[in-house]
Amino acid sequence: MTDVRTADAAKRLGVETTGIEIIDEADRTAAPRDLFWPWFAANVSVFGISYAAFVLGFGISFWQAVAVTIIGVVISFALCGIIAIAGKRGSAPTMVLSRAAFGVKGQKVPGVISWLVSIGWETFLAILAVLATATIFERLGWGGGTGTKIVAAIVVATMIVTAAVAGYHIIMRMQSVLTWITGAITILYVVMTFNHIDWSAISSIPSGGIGATIGALVMVMTGFGLGWINIAADWSRYQRRDASGAAIVGWNTFGGALAPTLLVCFGLALAGSDPAVLEGIGADPIGTLATLLPTWVLVPFLLAAILSLVSGAVLGIYSSGLTLLSLGVRIPRPMAALIDGVILTLGTFYVVFVAENFINPFQSFLITLGVPLASWAGIMIADIALRKRDYDEDALFDSTGRYGAFDWVSIGTMVVASVLGWGLVVNSFADDAAWNNWQGYLLEPLGLGTFVDDPAGSFWEGTFAYANLGVLLSLVLSFVVTYLARRGTVQRQESGT
Repeated sequence: MTDVRTADAAKRLGVETTGIEIIDEADRTAAPRDLFWPWFAANVSVFGISYAAFVLGFGISFWQAVAVTIIGVVISFALCGIIAIAGKRGSAPTMVLSRAAFGVKGQKVPGVISWLVSIGWETFLAILAVLATATIFERLGWGGGTGTKIVAAIVVATMIVTAAVAGYHIIMRMQSVLTWITGAITILYVVMTFNHIDWSAISSIPSGGIGATIGALVMVMTGFGLGWINIAADWSRYQRRDASGAAIVGWNTFGGALAPTLLVCFGLALAGSDPAVLEGIGADPIGTLATLLPTWVLVPFLLAAILSLVSGAVLGIYSSGLTLLSLGVRIPRPMAALIDGVILTLGTFYVVFVAENFINPFQSFLITLGVPLASWAGIMIADIALRKRDYDEDALFDSTGRYGAFDWVSIGTMVVASVLGWGLVVNSFADDAAWNNWQGYLLEPLGLGTFVDDPAGSFWEGTFAYANLGVLLSLVLSFVVTYLARRGTVQRQESGT
């Protein structure tokens, strides 16, 4: 009885008490167009502008970078849209729906990867917000030292955790408001900095080879859509059962890809025009972009930067809490979000006040987890393509049901694809993330690259050394193997035999 009274009180306050259980039919009232708001608000971030410097860092031309950005962002968010179809079919979080492909207990293998990715992303966004606040406060003459960073870290973490604990309905309302605020101020930033673009400098950037172009494409896909793909169904589980799958994919893709495509392309023009911007983004992305603005614009710019980063972190921490529950942790959903919020806060304080460099190690971390996450995505997309019916919702929570405890084909596919994938990606930041230098072990045997151990700094040579082919291989191989090897399994599951 106490639990019921507590749940009722939480609902009156607007707090979502639903965890990983199936959404009631009465609560499934969302339409596909509603997916636009959370995805757009989470990605209309000025950080998207700074991401352009990382793309140009592969040594490709401006127009190559534009093509890579458009293709990579759109395709990666379209893959998110396909995963979102599962949310409509099963009314459960992404990692619970993953049990149909991996088994009720076997799902914990990709579940741990998903949880780490979400924790990493939300902490990264919180760190950017704190650093941006310190940089802009310093320019305004309001401080910017340790005291400012401590206050900023507390305020940012509180905002993120509060919204995530409140849950789906409040987050959806919040995102629709943040979209207009951050969108308007981002447009103001573009207008105010457009005169910094030097088209002659941009046109003089030399072209890169096929390996560099593929590497930039993979980084864009991993940094945008593939970075969100493990939570895509979390926001579509409230969709009406008669919602169009094509519409879900379309609105998911449109909402997620619209802002990053435009912002990264504009960022390419800015970073390609100014070597100082290109170099400074590595240490403080948003703070560097603020140096292009007059003083009177800094406060609204800071507001937009913080709100956009908080918006993205809220989606991450909400979903990481659901993933934690899917791993078997038996606590209420708000408590799961709170636990992840504590981890986010501790991680933010550590990086801001202890670590000297976090951008490079984070990118190394992102590519490393991107390989098994891409494999999971390939398996899930194939599983969704094979299914003709809605999920058996009871069986998603019963290891003796039609989905079983472990699907060894899916688990084996993910393990093998990840091992092969890690052999074809390299640690681009060998000095800052030496713990990751074990990767790329298949490049030399296959003649795709050579490792040079130079006292001044280790690096790889070869056309495809930095192409990060392992991410694409992991995605495509997992899809093909699953589509061919599990066709009969899915048919038996849907027939109930």
